[in-house]
Amino acid sequence: MSAILTLNAGSSSIKFGLFDAESLVEEAGGQVERIGGEAELDLEIPGRPKVETRLPIANHHEAVTAILAAIAPYLDGRAVVGVGHRVVHGGPDHDAPLVLDEAAIARLARLEPLAPLHQPHNLAAVRAAREAFPGPVQVACFDTAFHRGHPFVQDTYGLPRRFYDMGVRRYGFHGLSYDYISGKLKEDWPALHAGRVVVAHLGNGASLCAMEAGKSIASTMGFSALSGLCMGTRPGQLDAGVLLWMLDDQKMSAAEITRVLYKESGLKGLSGETNDMRALLASQAEEAGQAVDYFVIRVAQEVASMAAALGGIDALVFTGGIGENAAPIRARVLEQLAFLGFALDAQANEAGGTRISSGLPALVLPTNEELVIARAVQAAL
Repeated sequence: MSAILTLNAGSSSIKFGLFDAESLVEEAGGQVERIGGEAELDLEIPGRPKVETRLPIANHHEAVTAILAAIAPYLDGRAVVGVGHRVVHGGPDHDAPLVLDEAAIARLARLEPLAPLHQPHNLAAVRAAREAFPGPVQVACFDTAFHRGHPFVQDTYGLPRRFYDMGVRRYGFHGLSYDYISGKLKEDWPALHAGRVVVAHLGNGASLCAMEAGKSIASTMGFSALSGLCMGTRPGQLDAGVLLWMLDDQKMSAAEITRVLYKESGLKGLSGETNDMRALLASQAEEAGQAVDYFVIRVAQEVASMAAALGGIDALVFTGGIGENAAPIRARVLEQLAFLGFALDAQANEAGGTRISSGLPALVLPTNEELVIARAVQAAL
């Protein structure tokens, strides 16, 4: 008997999952938050109450060590035979999971300028796991891989061709989530899977993916995880002239602009309050309402754009933290999309049903990125 560990590392957090290596049943999971200080480790075992532990964790290496200590009782003497990692950026060449060695890690580190707030932390967790588990296979699963089959017109920008050859492309992200939803549609909704589906991964990070026969045709995210939809702290679609104005007129440094774009914009910037959609929906402040209004209209507009890329739309799928849990957001998006043939089923939406519309199907499907990673490790084994 053996086990697979999955790690999904952010700048100050690591989500983890422990899976039986044969059945891929998830036996434990959770996350470490606020790495770099007094951190919180949440451990969730199916059928048991969540266990929360506070402890000082200085870096990702210490976080991985704490995770191993937390899951040790549930290994029950079994060996961890593989570790799977979410790595945000795979560049133009990686369209599938990759077994990691030092040379591969070095190549992925060269992509850090393309995802500066994600890639370094992903690779920090890889290095920590390789120290903790020098023997088991380590597998990188890329958020960009699912989108690498885009047609050229959905993969490029209107820049001189040399920039495309240098790697300036519309990579798309959230690929692990979209991969899972594609598989779920094939399993439970095969007729929809065979058609034209727009999947809305709505959370603190948010994007849309246009799928045809389960394959990505277009995405709202592009060269970086900044573009497309309004997000928790990222602006989404933005005229590049604004950045030139920040540089030339406001004399802002690259570091200052980076902070604004990644940490101070989106729902947080528009509301002046928070990036938490639950708090914004509950707030009576005018700015909170305006932030929600902007989020909704951007989703609706980009769904229409994705439908245009597909030449039509047969279904819409909501997933991600907001997509799965914020019924008012789903309702308002569908009301905006009535012209495409969607008709909200308010009762099903409020009750948390899977299908929440009449007319064209609109579904709510929970995503599971950790399972996609575990499957990739199992395949590598």
